[in-house]
Amino acid sequence: MTPDAWGIEDGYWDIAGRWHETPEATRRALRVAMGGLADVADPPPATRPVWFVRHGRAPSIQRPAELVLEDGTRLDAAGTLPRDLPLGYHDLHPDDGGPTTRLIVTPDRCALPEGLRTWGWSAQLYATRSEQSWGIGDLGDLATLARWATGLGAEVVAINPLHAATPTEPQEPSPYFPSSRRFRNPLYLRIEDVPGFDPGDEAMAEAQLTGRALNTHRTIDRDAVYALKLHALETLWSRFDGDARFDAFVAEGASALRQFATFCVLAERHCSGWRDWPAEFRRPDSPGVTRFAAANHERVRFHCWLQWLLSDQLATAGSEIALLGDLAIGFDPNGADAWMWQDVVADGVRVGAPPDSFNADGQDWGLPPFVPWKLRAVGYDPLVQTVRAALEHCGALRIDHVMGLFRLFWIPDEGTPADGTYVRFPATDLLDIVALESARAGAVVVGEDLGTVEDEARDHLSQRGVLSYRLVWFEDEPPEEFPEQALAAVTTHDLPTIGGVWTREDEEAGHGLRECLVELTGLTDDAPVEDVVVRTYARLASAPSMIVMATLDDALCISERPNLPGTTTERPNWSLALTSPLEDLMKDPVSVNLADALRRQGE
Repeated sequence: MTPDAWGIEDGYWDIAGRWHETPEATRRALRVAMGGLADVADPPPATRPVWFVRHGRAPSIQRPAELVLEDGTRLDAAGTLPRDLPLGYHDLHPDDGGPTTRLIVTPDRCALPEGLRTWGWSAQLYATRSEQSWGIGDLGDLATLARWATGLGAEVVAINPLHAATPTEPQEPSPYFPSSRRFRNPLYLRIEDVPGFDPGDEAMAEAQLTGRALNTHRTIDRDAVYALKLHALETLWSRFDGDARFDAFVAEGASALRQFATFCVLAERHCSGWRDWPAEFRRPDSPGVTRFAAANHERVRFHCWLQWLLSDQLATAGSEIALLGDLAIGFDPNGADAWMWQDVVADGVRVGAPPDSFNADGQDWGLPPFVPWKLRAVGYDPLVQTVRAALEHCGALRIDHVMGLFRLFWIPDEGTPADGTYVRFPATDLLDIVALESARAGAVVVGEDLGTVEDEARDHLSQRGVLSYRLVWFEDEPPEEFPEQALAAVTTHDLPTIGGVWTREDEEAGHGLRECLVELTGLTDDAPVEDVVVRTYARLASAPSMIVMATLDDALCISERPNLPGTTTERPNWSLALTSPLEDLMKDPVSVNLADALRRQGE
């Protein structure tokens, strides 16, 4: 699996141990997608130097230079770098006028408290509705869930990605196909907590009643929620008199926030992907976009305001308990991140997975990857911004498909997964950045390393302080033998619930999972599902893993999983609310008993 100068591997071993050679046509297509020539195998162009240095070390430098620290401090460097350089992103300017080096000072490992041993709840926030919700679980509900969890002794609440969707209809249901991973989805705003909301206002009271009426349907109607909340937010924005904290937020967000807000206004105006916009708007740095933003200044500010509200409400929830955020593996090729970073994104390819025994045709996720050499050329700034945004107000972060830091399976636009191959990324560099941002935020990092994972990659992650992800459904060993440096759980959003397996209502769940539950719990075949849930988590609590998680779906004995991979219109993926409102969940005896079982894990 030797990669060439572009990172393209010469082939891969499939799950059955068969070798698949990378077709020459695929190699040519991927080179073109990365900015090369189809029939010329020359390496990528040289880029701005990037140098990673471990904190506390003083490596030698070849020539005298001026070192400009991230905070603007200027130092003279000759012979060696100062040993006490702060963590961060600095610039080294050689005195002889040579190219500036991006100097990134990083810790050895991610933040990982000694003796960490705790438990918590895993929630799909959109599904976690209360009687106060407007048809979808929101950040006010998250704060309520956090307070309840803390009262039960939990120390963490894991949530699905809150990434922004494009502000058009239909609203994208999947949190793993976002417009932007740096910004958040206004659907999660609690309208009553927005400055200026007056329950005595007739229009707001009517909107509130309409919103809460949406809770009568278990399937979440995101378009209805979007239209209702957008109108309410526009009304509240028209009454907004300003706030110094908002002004500071906009100033700190700088060009990235303004570009995102401008994208939102352009998307509202043109109701399509940016590749179909008029030519003058297809690049964020074009004069046409600058003129458009100036002409629509108030609407741009409105979208900045929405992000400020989201940050503020998330901070409130995060003050109640440590939140475990979730970082999706990629973004919509027609979304904001792809528009803003189009010069760093590969064109003409999608990311997916090769065919295997579970997916005979392979998987095509429709996500565009970054080009490795172009990512380095910009000092890895897109990754820095993305990870930093995902860590904001969170005490931990789950990185979806963490193998993407090492390699991704690229599929040419004209091909299928059978035509794809792996492209290598500079994993050491990317993990250095994850460790740096983790240390700055004081946040634990969990790597979703399920499925096919190279042994050396898992070892590398462990050495860098990244927690593994271990599931009852996937492990051959009992929970007592799970690794310590891990997050242990029964299932995920893509896999069967305990209720679905035990009642056999999840027809896609294999029979072996039910046998697994019988072995884990010692219960008979006719045991009530409530008993199976509690006993399964009591057994999971015996795992030595640093974090043990239970899903709200299991607490309510729900049979449907949130998402069934490989389906689109066949079922309401990412759109099923919990079967009970939050108020009932918090009084449910199974939830309380399950919490009691997990609380012993931390003792």
